[in-house]
Amino acid sequence: MTKAATREPAHVQLLLTLAALGFIGLFLVLPLVAVFAQALEKGWDAYVAALREPMALSALRLTLLTAAIAVPANVVFGVAASWAIAKFQFPGKDALITLIDLPFGVSPVISGMVFILLFGRQGLLGPWAEAHGLKLVFSVPGLVLATLFVTFPFVARELIPLMQAAGTDEEEAARVLGASGFQIFRRVTLPNIKWGLLYGVILCNARAMGEFGAVSVVSGHIRGKTNTLPLHVEILYNEYNFQAAFAVASLLAFLALVTLALKTAIEWRGGAALPQAEDPGVD
Repeated sequence: MTKAATREPAHVQLLLTLAALGFIGLFLVLPLVAVFAQALEKGWDAYVAALREPMALSALRLTLLTAAIAVPANVVFGVAASWAIAKFQFPGKDALITLIDLPFGVSPVISGMVFILLFGRQGLLGPWAEAHGLKLVFSVPGLVLATLFVTFPFVARELIPLMQAAGTDEEEAARVLGASGFQIFRRVTLPNIKWGLLYGVILCNARAMGEFGAVSVVSGHIRGKTNTLPLHVEILYNEYNFQAAFAVASLLAFLALVTLALKTAIEWRGGAALPQAEDPGVD
């Protein structure tokens, strides 16, 4: 009876399916195809030459370096924060949850401006940083800080509902049997959250590699030194070097497709244990 009440006529199902497929084709598949078509417009040799250009290789290395620092740091923070929130009661718990969500409500450009106001030469902490030989803006550390800020909710937000759903019964039983804190985490907690953790890492990495707004503000656009792949694409496009811009953009698109494939595999392996994902987006 329930199925009959919720079943739509065949023509309605077909119409809704075609509308969804049309939307996906128009706004997702078609732009993706256009990126690769424009990238290969002048042939394979020109495509490879654009990717092997020194500035492009430097941007790729910097993008991978930034992600390689930001993602592990977010894993440590995300696991620690989610474990504390899900397993313990403490003063300021609600405030911590709110702060974790802060990057979702703040424009990446604004977050970049905050770092400029804090660590710029005329910023609040700028003179102190300069006196101690620390250059935090218009340099790689600034890119890492900006990327950390915009990506740190992803791992925590995947793990918090997962740990809350698991409860504390298994950890308490392990403690009664004499397991240490590290043994409880390694043998009880970690196996229960491994798919959610991998899922969060994938989303965090996707956002770290594709971030534009925050890193654009703090980078200074120094070619060969502080330009990540998204910033390099912008420079090439502004210089009317469209083929090279689309070639580098296609590399980012390829990384996004790999991320999507990994995300799908994790969802399939993790099954119903995974919480609803946040959209990483690219700003």
